[in-house]
Amino acid sequence: MPKKKIIAMLLAGGQGSRLGVLTKSMAKPAVPFGGKYRIIDFPLSNCVNSDIDTVGVLTQYEPLALNAYLGSGQPWDLDRMNGGVFVLPPYVSGSTGQWYSGTANAIYQNIPFIDQYDPEYVLILSGDHIYKMNYAKMLDFHIKKKAEATIAVLTVPMEEASRFGIMNTDDEDRIIDFEEKPKAPKSNKASMGIYIFNWKTLRPYLVADEQDNSSSHDFGKNIIPNLLRSGANLYAYGFTGYWKDVGTIRSLWEANMDLIGADPEFRLADKSWKIYSKSPAMPPHYIGAEASLTNALVSEGCVVYGSVERSVLFTGAHVGKGAVIRDSIVMPNAEIGDGAIVTKAIIGEGSVVSAGAVIGCEKTPEDGDYDTSLTGDITLVANSVTIPEGKRVPVGMIVK
Repeated sequence: MPKKKIIAMLLAGGQGSRLGVLTKSMAKPAVPFGGKYRIIDFPLSNCVNSDIDTVGVLTQYEPLALNAYLGSGQPWDLDRMNGGVFVLPPYVSGSTGQWYSGTANAIYQNIPFIDQYDPEYVLILSGDHIYKMNYAKMLDFHIKKKAEATIAVLTVPMEEASRFGIMNTDDEDRIIDFEEKPKAPKSNKASMGIYIFNWKTLRPYLVADEQDNSSSHDFGKNIIPNLLRSGANLYAYGFTGYWKDVGTIRSLWEANMDLIGADPEFRLADKSWKIYSKSPAMPPHYIGAEASLTNALVSEGCVVYGSVERSVLFTGAHVGKGAVIRDSIVMPNAEIGDGAIVTKAIIGEGSVVSAGAVIGCEKTPEDGDYDTSLTGDITLVANSVTIPEGKRVPVGMIVK
């Protein structure tokens, strides 16, 4: 196998439990985003645009949809003779298998895969973030600093810093201290979960960590602190663009909303940094003569006869006559019936909101108590659900 300068390992096995019913039958990176994409399209596209042509995708929870979506890697130009995209499930030996027990253990289990390319550098990525990033620039920084590990960091508001792994650095960007979710943070440089390691440095640390029964086998909790304690050269690489962890219902809704309006926070149509996806062949969208669209993102294959305001319609969505959709996300092939009203909601893939139904309406005493800890004021309809004609679904409710 020809030697590679750098390969990427993309951690895509997360269950995404905070996304509730949206990830009941698929891993979080396979969740649809932005009209015709899936979350995993963003790190994969970043790799291609950064000239990284070998990507191992580490799957675990409900991998079927993700595996089928990735296929040969052709949509991302990753169907290479020498390299490409590889789906890497947990390792099985004989009659026994072992689930990935942490981010470091996931990479440890795939040491043979990495070794066959004998790379100088390994890029570790998470599969559940929305952003555009040139990893080649990060690698240049890593080489220039003679670093053994480089961690991408994002400056966050100080009052939010305790939610992240925080890097404390000197004037040269060298990391002198790392704190995992500190109660009293000394810095607001938050780890993005994007790492570049010298493979000859990382490999023995992974082996030693695996033998430590007290370890959580996690990069943030174990590998990085161990490197720091040993005096290794660790540097923080500052990132200044848009970045969103879409691990919750609210953050997924917010990230989609960031795509629309007069001045979107995050632009998908960028010829200089294309986001590739495996989109099904669809006819152009159709907008009826009486339809009304205001700040709406409407994808291929959509049919719209009603009113759509500040909303994202995914491929194949159908909006009936007299229907009103506001501040909502309508996932692929979902159908909104005639006269239905959808307000601040996420409608799952293939679901049907029948005629006259009202989603996201004000709660009344008759609705009783229900859990809104995952949703807040966003109403959520799971994939492949049919809401009957005229049915009310109050704000924040989850319909499974």
